[in-house]
Amino acid sequence: MVFSSLYFLFVFLPLAFLLYFITPVKYRNYTLLVESLFFYSFGEGKLVILLMFSSVFNYYVAKWIQKERKKGILLSLVVNLGILFCFKYLNFTLNNIIWMFGLLHIYCPIPVLNIILPIGISFYTFQALSYCIDVYYGKVEPSQKYINFATYLCMFPQLVAGPIVRYSDIEKQMGNRSANMDRIASGVERFIIGLGKKVLIANTMATVADDIFAMQVDELSSLIAWVGILAYTLQIFFDFSGYSDMAIGLGRIFGFEFLENFNYPYIAKSIKDFWRRWHISMSSWFKDYVYIPLGGNRLGNTRTYINLTIVFIVTGLWHGASWHFLVWGLFHGFFLVLERIGLGKLLEKAPLALQHLYTLLVVVIGWVFFRADSTSLAFKYIGKLFSFSLGGSEAVYQLNMLLTPMNMLVFLLAVFFSVPLAKRWLDRSANNPYIQWGWMFFLLAIFVCSVVFINSSGYNPFIYFRF
Repeated sequence: MVFSSLYFLFVFLPLAFLLYFITPVKYRNYTLLVESLFFYSFGEGKLVILLMFSSVFNYYVAKWIQKERKKGILLSLVVNLGILFCFKYLNFTLNNIIWMFGLLHIYCPIPVLNIILPIGISFYTFQALSYCIDVYYGKVEPSQKYINFATYLCMFPQLVAGPIVRYSDIEKQMGNRSANMDRIASGVERFIIGLGKKVLIANTMATVADDIFAMQVDELSSLIAWVGILAYTLQIFFDFSGYSDMAIGLGRIFGFEFLENFNYPYIAKSIKDFWRRWHISMSSWFKDYVYIPLGGNRLGNTRTYINLTIVFIVTGLWHGASWHFLVWGLFHGFFLVLERIGLGKLLEKAPLALQHLYTLLVVVIGWVFFRADSTSLAFKYIGKLFSFSLGGSEAVYQLNMLLTPMNMLVFLLAVFFSVPLAKRWLDRSANNPYIQWGWMFFLLAIFVCSVVFINSSGYNPFIYFRF
């Protein structure tokens, strides 16, 4: 079940709200847990058992960590990462073993397994790990009530695509939270903004990006290739930040305050700055639970560069069991190391426009590795970007077909809303009653238009569902 579906908007969500708010306060976690398990099982069926096992296992292993710290945390790491490996990386590993045997012309009897990747397994596994690790370091006490921990881990607003919520951030809210009208109104507003981002902008950009990436790379002109990757650059931002907005909004309605996951990443002035703004919950997770335990920047420059490289290898593979995701992670890690070596200081002295141009160029090229179906295809596509071939009349015809007036309007709106100009204007006008009424009608229009678009378009799940 996706947030941008009519069933979710007009059946599941109203019933979930009704049941939640008519439930006595002390039993609301039970209601929310049942709703979350139903939400997950609606699309994943029996795989909900894996989620329930994770909640039971991590609840009890965290208690054991208090008694047997090293044994407990080792068990947590082995089981959680083992499950993640089996479902997400085992086939990738076996396929590469078979490929290496093939290079040596040796018969390999290893079978290819038909393993289904559970939606959201990376997200809820990382949440469970952060909880156990925080218990190990004494940052949080193990939950004394299973219902509280299970609700935290399985909560449907952020279950399948984040943000990655840490137990320490909402520990107090699990047993004591309120949902007053102001908070509910704020949550509804945030949800509608996210819905509009996904349905009106991301889905429109997806039609352009998908059409171009479906073409034969050899037949693309440089102009068409740039249109394709720029459309995808906008698609992935509005798709994922739209989901995060909806998750934060839903959480707020239920009385939770989730941390922000995006902060206008496309205005970043460096790749380091980009990763402070993009998928913040994941970036901070890797910093706190991988980079710092490896030594961070405390063990000299060489070790710092190695640690950064390791983190971005893991970051790439976290997004998918494929070589092109690994290359995408290494690509970003390479520029982060360059900035550490000295490029960052040069950028600080450069004009602001040049800083933004450099960052966008690196990020956009990086998205080619992320979007392409293989590493070789990504390199071919990048070659087309810099072939500087305009494509003549055929490219003009393709552009006219791809960039319809509606697509062009959405493209321009996407660029505009990628920067904080509108937000700053709204913040300055917050006390103007005319602006407030105008904003309410604008939100209503977004919701109505989103419903119309959902009704007239096909199934289009969120990009990060597969991670």
